[in-house]
Amino acid sequence: MNAFLLVVQHDLAMAFRRWSDLAMPPVFFIIVCTLFPLAIGQDKSLLLAVGPGAIWVAALLATLLSLNTLFREDFDDGSLEQLALAEQPLSALLLAKTAAHWLVAELPLVLLAPLLALGFDIPAAGREALFLTLLIGTPTLSLLGSVGAALTAGLRRASGLLAVLILPLTVPVLIFGARSADLAAAGQSIEGPLLLLAGISVLALTLTPFATAAAIRVSLD
Repeated sequence: MNAFLLVVQHDLAMAFRRWSDLAMPPVFFIIVCTLFPLAIGQDKSLLLAVGPGAIWVAALLATLLSLNTLFREDFDDGSLEQLALAEQPLSALLLAKTAAHWLVAELPLVLLAPLLALGFDIPAAGREALFLTLLIGTPTLSLLGSVGAALTAGLRRASGLLAVLILPLTVPVLIFGARSADLAAAGQSIEGPLLLLAGISVLALTLTPFATAAAIRVSLD
């Protein structure tokens, strides 16, 4: 646990030294969520229909912006090799780096989403559901993204390949996340899709750290 916390603390400190990289995902998220209502117009029913899905897609795209550098600098300076040789399990150390990535790149999106949802005329119940589903679902995006980032850590300009690897895996998260907000806005129960979303998150937390560790070892070899 001490090693886990030290890795998280180190990555957070490094992230706050790079303000441009730190600000890019939230700024992109705000721009996309602002442009959607402007492009669609003033049809409130249409805004409400596309709002949750648009916000979820914007969160996913903002996540992809930061995933490309999740392990790249550590790969280049040899830090990943040191982590692989450490006494602690590599999967736990990489999970710590993924947790730091979520805190820096995705937690701001979760906090901004209810405010940006006002532009889509989403009612209070829908905004609450959107916040909850993003809070539960975005860690899955980081966990799945860590596997793709590990596979492409040794490649230059791998953004396109990373997107191809990750986007198909995120479809269930997008479906259940957006559906929960839709149901809440309509005054219906969100228990079903919310439980499915939570189950996907637990499954990702259980399996992806080991897949990420295996991918890093392949990249190092």
